[in-house]
Amino acid sequence: MRMYQASKVSGGGQVLDLETAVKDGILGGGCGALFGGVVAEKLDLKKMVAELESVDVPSVFICPISLEPMQDPVTLCTGQTYERSNILRWFSLGHFTCPTTMQELWDDSVTPNKTLQQLIYSWFSQKYLAMKKRSEDVQGRVLEVLESLKKAKGQARVQALKELRQLVVTHGSVKKTVVDNNGVALVCSLLGHFTSHAVGSEAIGILANLELDLESMEILMQPAKMSLMVDMLNEGSIETKINCTRLIETLMVGKNFGSEIVSSLSLLVGLLRLVRDKRYPNGVFAGLSLLRTVCSHEPVRSSVVSIGTIPQLVEVLPRLNNECLELALYVLEVLSTLPEGRLALKNCPNTIPNVVRLMMKVSESCTQFALSILWAVCKLAPEECASHAVEAGLAAKLLLVIQSGCNPVMKQRSAELLKLCSLNYTTTIFISKCKLTRTIQ
Repeated sequence: MRMYQASKVSGGGQVLDLETAVKDGILGGGCGALFGGVVAEKLDLKKMVAELESVDVPSVFICPISLEPMQDPVTLCTGQTYERSNILRWFSLGHFTCPTTMQELWDDSVTPNKTLQQLIYSWFSQKYLAMKKRSEDVQGRVLEVLESLKKAKGQARVQALKELRQLVVTHGSVKKTVVDNNGVALVCSLLGHFTSHAVGSEAIGILANLELDLESMEILMQPAKMSLMVDMLNEGSIETKINCTRLIETLMVGKNFGSEIVSSLSLLVGLLRLVRDKRYPNGVFAGLSLLRTVCSHEPVRSSVVSIGTIPQLVEVLPRLNNECLELALYVLEVLSTLPEGRLALKNCPNTIPNVVRLMMKVSESCTQFALSILWAVCKLAPEECASHAVEAGLAAKLLLVIQSGCNPVMKQRSAELLKLCSLNYTTTIFISKCKLTRTIQ
C-alpha cells in the first residue's frame, strides 16, 4: 500500500483544513475554477487516484487512517474527516473515539462532506486531464520522430535517435508506441558494419530499454550487428557500455542464441575492463551480470579462463558490494569446475584469503559458492592449500557453518573440508588455529 506524501502550501506549511486549501489555491486556480469548470466526460475517481499515484496529494485530501486519498469523505462530530469505509471499520472494531484526537464521541453519526468530495474530484480531474494531454503530446512526438528517422541522415539521424532514446527512458508508455509502430525494426536497421559510434550508441540505448520479440532478437544476432555491439562495449562511454551489456544479455537468454557468438575474446576482454573499473559501480554490476550469463554456456568457459578472468575477479572481490559479490563468486565457482580453472585459482595468491574472508559474511549463497571454490582448490593441492587456508582462518569459519542453520549439504561440505585441513596439522596446532578449542573437541 502506497503512503501518500502530503504536498506543501505556498507558505511552506502543510494544508491543514478545507478553508486553507481553497484560500491557497491548491487546485491551481481560484474557487470559480473549482466549481465552474466542466469536464466533458465523467471521470472515475478511483481510476484517477490509481493512475496518479506518483503525485503529491494535499494533506486535506488524505484519510488519517489509511493515508490514502479519500473518495467518500465523511465528518465526525469532532470535526475530523475520514474515508467512510475506514471510519465504519474503526467503529465495527468496538471503538467509539475519534482516531485522530482520541476524543470520546458524543454522536456516532457520520456526515457526508460533499464540498471536500467535490474539491478532491476537481483536483484529481485537473491533474488527470493534464497528464493525459502530456501523454498524447509525447505519443504524437514519438510518431513524428520515427517518421523522421526513415529519411534522416548524418547528424540529423543522431539527433532524432537521441530524442527517441530520451523519450523511451523518460516515459514508460512510449515503449509500447515504439514497438507497435515498427520502431524496433527501424532502429535495428541502422546497426551494421558502417554504423558510426554516434548512431550506434543512441540506437543501442533505445533497444536496451525495449521489450524485444524473437524476430528482433534474431535480427540483432546477425554478425555485423553483434560485432558493432562488441566494439561499442570496448570503446563507448560508460553509459553505452552498460547498454551494450544489457542488450547482449537480453539476446543471450533467447532460445536461439549460439555460444559461438560470445566466444569472441574482444567481448570477454571488454567485460573484464568494465568489471575492473571501480569508478562506475553500475558498470561493474552490468559486466558481472553478463559474465555470469556467458559462463552459463559451457563451451565458452575455457575461453573465459584463458584471458585471465580468475585472478582479475579474485583481486576485485574485497571492493565489491554484496550484490556484485554474489555474481563474482558464482562465476568463480562455475570456472572452478574446469581443470584449468582450479589451477588458476590455486596459482592466484589471494584466492584463499579473499574467499575465506567472505564466508558467513554476506549471504548463504555467497558462503556456498565460497565453500565450493575452496574445496576445489584444497582438493587439488591438499598439502599446500589446506595449510594456507587454515592460516587464513578457514577452520574457524567452517566450524561456524557447521554450527549455523545452513542447509545440510553446506554443513557436510564444511565437515569434509575441515577434515581435509586437519590432515596437514598435528592435533594441538590445528586446534589452536581454530581458536575454538571446546567446539573442535
